[in-house]
Amino acid sequence: MEATATLKYLKASPQKVRLVADLVRGKKVEEALNILRFTRKTCAKDLEKLLRSAIANAENKEAGADVDELVVSKIYVNEGPREKRVQPAPMGRAYRIQKRQSHITVHVSDEVKAVNERSGGKGRARAK
Repeated sequence: MEATATLKYLKASPQKVRLVADLVRGKKVEEALNILRFTRKTCAKDLEKLLRSAIANAENKEAGADVDELVVSKIYVNEGPREKRVQPAPMGRAYRIQKRQSHITVHVSDEVKAVNERSGGKGRARAK
């Protein structure tokens, strides 16, 4: 059983959010919550809230679901739209500022699989 939760338009750079997302990928839910609780990054609170939402979605999806067995099977961060702003610069010039946003998706499941396993891909045979 797999449940998902998404967060769109988070006012944080995807590059910075990926640093925190990489910490919890493949971990058990309780361990991931502890990691996010004590991570000193701004987006860690938002990721913790999103992970709790994914856990609640898993509980609602299947009534007899065991929360202790859930694992963060996939978590990925995509780039959202950029807000373009102008900042005044010296001598009548203007600098362009891009405020980045990110979309985050979390998948939790009770099945133990390889986290970065490719589905349906052909493996290469190595010759010696």
